[in-house]
Amino acid sequence: MGHREDLLEGAKRCLLAKGFVRTTARDIVKESGTNLASIGYHYGSKDALLAEAYVGLVEGVSDHFDATEESTTGTRPGSTDRFQEVWRNIIATMSGPDSLWRLSMEIVVMGDQLPAVRDHLAAAQREGARGIIPMFMGGEEADVAEGDVDTLGKFYMTLMMGLIAQWTFDPATATRAEELAEGLRRVMKAAGETP
Repeated sequence: MGHREDLLEGAKRCLLAKGFVRTTARDIVKESGTNLASIGYHYGSKDALLAEAYVGLVEGVSDHFDATEESTTGTRPGSTDRFQEVWRNIIATMSGPDSLWRLSMEIVVMGDQLPAVRDHLAAAQREGARGIIPMFMGGEEADVAEGDVDTLGKFYMTLMMGLIAQWTFDPATATRAEELAEGLRRVMKAAGETP
């Protein structure tokens, strides 16, 4: 591995241990075995490196709830059963005391103090909205239409942020996948009965 990759892996470990605000450039250098100049050379700034490290962590976690093909339990893409199954998998990544999703809440709360991180992640959020759609609806990420990103993708991302907030704040009372799916069923039923 070169300095660039070493820095990225060191930054990931620092984020999980200390979060965004408490991680210093010196922490990253110590953890990666590199030098301070490498951060600027490879990433431009500590904040840009931390943002990229966070995106990498999220992409790694998303492998645990990716369900783009017919699932092993036979749920059909687009069904409420698939909706429940994917949310169950996502929530499983939130329920541990060391969940990386607490970093998302740190950005929400400290965003003004972390403008470079916030800006980088805001740009990545659209791709997250694109990537989450096939998990629920099937198909390939490359085939997701822009209109779907702006509607369905944003819908799922809004649910995701709400769940992250709940699980970060109080896991004992946070919404479970079964409750979320039942809520969707009730909304669908009410919408079907409305003129």
